[in-house]
Amino acid sequence: MARMLADQEVGQAVIAIAGLHKSYGRVVAVKHVDLEIHKGEVFGILGPNGAGKTTTLEMIEGLRQPDGGTISVCGIDAIRQPARLKQIIGVQLQSTALFDHLTNFELLQLFASFYQHGMTDGELDELLGQVNLTEKRNNRVEQLSGGQQQRLSIALTLVNKPQVVFLDEPTTGLDPQARRNLWDLVRQINRAGQTVVLTTHYMEEAEELCDRVAIMDHGEVLALDTPRGLIAGLNLPPIISGSTARPLSLDRIQALDGVQEARLDDTGFEIHTDNPQETLVGLLRMATELGLELSNLQIRSGNLEDVFLHLTGRSLRA
Repeated sequence: MARMLADQEVGQAVIAIAGLHKSYGRVVAVKHVDLEIHKGEVFGILGPNGAGKTTTLEMIEGLRQPDGGTISVCGIDAIRQPARLKQIIGVQLQSTALFDHLTNFELLQLFASFYQHGMTDGELDELLGQVNLTEKRNNRVEQLSGGQQQRLSIALTLVNKPQVVFLDEPTTGLDPQARRNLWDLVRQINRAGQTVVLTTHYMEEAEELCDRVAIMDHGEVLALDTPRGLIAGLNLPPIISGSTARPLSLDRIQALDGVQEARLDDTGFEIHTDNPQETLVGLLRMATELGLELSNLQIRSGNLEDVFLHLTGRSLRA
């Protein structure tokens, strides 16, 4: 789980945003967002595709001009001083186009040359080791797996020893093992003292990595707290979920002992109950009577997916 911040770090705003706004014609992408991101934390912006996460990040990074609002990063005005800003931040975009005929080490050298305080060749070799790509030093990008390409992309964000690292959906498209390897790398970067700001639409990623999370949808910040704080604030009862070969009757589920609320999705079900033992016994009895087998059955507490559903009325992945 995300580590707790040291007391001296709490309240030190390394990024301060006020009234941030961006529209494209009649479409409002970001609606007057206010945020403070603390020094040394892993800060997550959680939301579905189209929520405004990437647009918000690009404005903070100096890559996109806002229509209104102010942005301060490490005391630098990101709107008026974008060139100065880019010297002290590292940015990993959702997609990166790289030179096909350069090796991984040559790409690191090239990117380091763009900065006043880029890494030396020796430091770049150490960086390759940090992202577990030492053996791929003289390979080209096309020879890397998807997870290796993501680790190289993150390495390229670190060649200027940035104070703040921005990661835009860094694990999208990766298999579960590659995703967890990236999580370890993010923790390693953060332990080295760098503030990390990441966007994601994976709620388990936000719960695992982030000290605090801002939940966004339709360009607005709907809630901001620690993952545990967001979940505790919802005060959800235990949840029983699973699936069957044929749809169940909502009326019959709601009639089970302890059920407070139930939702059906095709052959899947999700039951909120104040007495999970009695509800589960009744559910098993009902399935036996109907000749149905319950699959993927689990009992869990609330999570960020439930928080998002409560705030927006729809699933995070919808």
